Amino acid sequence: MRLSEHKYQTISSMAGPLLFVEKVFSARIGEMVRILTPEGVDMDGEILEIAEDTVLIQVYGEIHGLDSENTSVILTDSIKKVGLSPEVIGRLFNGSFLPIDGAPLYIPEKWVPVNGFPMNPVSRARPEEFIETGVSVIDGLNTLVKGQKLPLFSCAGLPAKEVIAQILKYARAVSEKHPGEYNVSKKNAFVIVFAALGVALQEFSFYMNVLEEMGGGFVAFVNRADETVMERLLTPRCALTTAEYLAFEQGMDVLVVITDMTNYCDALREISTARKELPGRRGYPGYMYSDLASLYERAGRIHEKPGSVTMLPLVTMPEDDITHPIPDLTGYITEGQIVLSRKLYQKEIFPPVDVLPSLSRLMQRGIGEGRTRKDHRAVSSLLYKYYALGDELRRLESIVGREGMAEKDRLMLDFADSFEREFVHQGVLRRDISGTLDTGLGLIKRFGLEEAR
Repeated sequence: MRLSEHKYQTISSMAGPLLFVEKVFSARIGEMVRILTPEGVDMDGEILEIAEDTVLIQVYGEIHGLDSENTSVILTDSIKKVGLSPEVIGRLFNGSFLPIDGAPLYIPEKWVPVNGFPMNPVSRARPEEFIETGVSVIDGLNTLVKGQKLPLFSCAGLPAKEVIAQILKYARAVSEKHPGEYNVSKKNAFVIVFAALGVALQEFSFYMNVLEEMGGGFVAFVNRADETVMERLLTPRCALTTAEYLAFEQGMDVLVVITDMTNYCDALREISTARKELPGRRGYPGYMYSDLASLYERAGRIHEKPGSVTMLPLVTMPEDDITHPIPDLTGYITEGQIVLSRKLYQKEIFPPVDVLPSLSRLMQRGIGEGRTRKDHRAVSSLLYKYYALGDELRRLESIVGREGMAEKDRLMLDFADSFEREFVHQGVLRRDISGTLDTGLGLIKRFGLEEAR
């Protein structure tokens, strides 16, 4: 441990949000630094690389106008930490964990490194139990499970933020022993941690209205588009550190909703370009996979601890390409995906979730017990089966016409249309799991398909 802070005025060059400082000794990667300008501006930074006596520092702020000759860099011999307390619930912060809701900062109960602590694979418990989002196509066919990481894949122009808003307002934890009933055994047992990355002013206002409607039970972190890219990289880490604290130290079930991971990856590419690193696919850094994994793998459950961290990140697919590096790498790390459809959106179906490419690999772990489990599995299997048949027959209809098809094929076409209009489409209203199963079962019975159960 150092006996005193070291101050340097040996900045050799600047590149974007990066500083190169020479003649530095006793530094370490990940160490926080303070950057002091002659005008009295005090900014934070972090050491990224050390090459002999030269260090590379990323600045959490704008470096435009910095005087390299008179600016001082102070090494603090500490890593980035955030102050946490149960009073964090109901608060709104920026990406650097500073309050932006007008209220004073609470007294922290403890200080925790923002990068968190790696979860021992042996101590991981399997994701199980149901999180009800209030969205039938997710709850009924692609169930979200506590401890799971389930991304939402969207395209430009689709109502992704409206779908996120619906989940923020309607998501609930459901008791394991009593499926369909809310777990109210502990105050604030279910909390949503929301992180918005690189949002424009219109999106910022939209999400602020959503949070106001929620009233409480959330912690929000917002990084706006006009704020620094370094803060954009820090925002999800602050959110996940908060989620881990609430889950594993306060015993809460936490749903982390992040929008938009594409903005995060673009910020990662911008920093990589400034560092003159060798680019990978589409110009993104080769380490983007491990960087995304360091975020997504913070979701989970721990043996003999009651809390859980469940993650639902939004990924806007560039050029509607699901093979793009961002959704592609996300799919490798996570346990399924919810895919929004432009075709369904054009039919004015909301939420426009495309059932066939969507998948929750852990669904069977979270669809209840006993009769509820049996009904859920049977209804979801039949809905998926007959919708897939009807959707496939739409291609034949475009060739031979409806009149040239067999009666049973026309029945499947009608079922597919009714499934989209009545089950997938629910508007902005909430539908609990009982309502979801009743809607699906009623659809199956109306078309005389229940005998296949």
